[in-house]
Amino acid sequence: QVHLVESGGGLVEAGGSLRLSCAASGSIISIGAMYWYRQAPGNQRELVAEIRTGGSTNYADSVKGRFTISRDSGKNTVYLQMNSLKPEDTAVYYCKMYVWTTMRSEDYWGQGTQVTVSS
Repeated sequence: QVHLVESGGGLVEAGGSLRLSCAASGSIISIGAMYWYRQAPGNQRELVAEIRTGGSTNYADSVKGRFTISRDSGKNTVYLQMNSLKPEDTAVYYCKMYVWTTMRSEDYWGQGTQVTVSS
């Protein structure tokens, strides 16, 4: 059993910053790629950023230059530093990790954390 717990969401004014964290726990052998997604009301869930085990990253065009994804493999944790936030960044943010356990390997999702950016 693997659990992902996100934290760091909240209400911030436009131009402000937030740092999201997502920590995995359970019967983990190793973790591969880590991701942040977001879903705004009425919209499909979209990929915001990903980071591979080697540290390579990829970002949605809408957040390039403003958001930074990082990971601490020793802590099974992924972070998303969000700067210069805009009202259109308002969404529920979800982390996802590809996890190897003693039983299987598959994607696990966090429960989501709300980010609200006021204009």
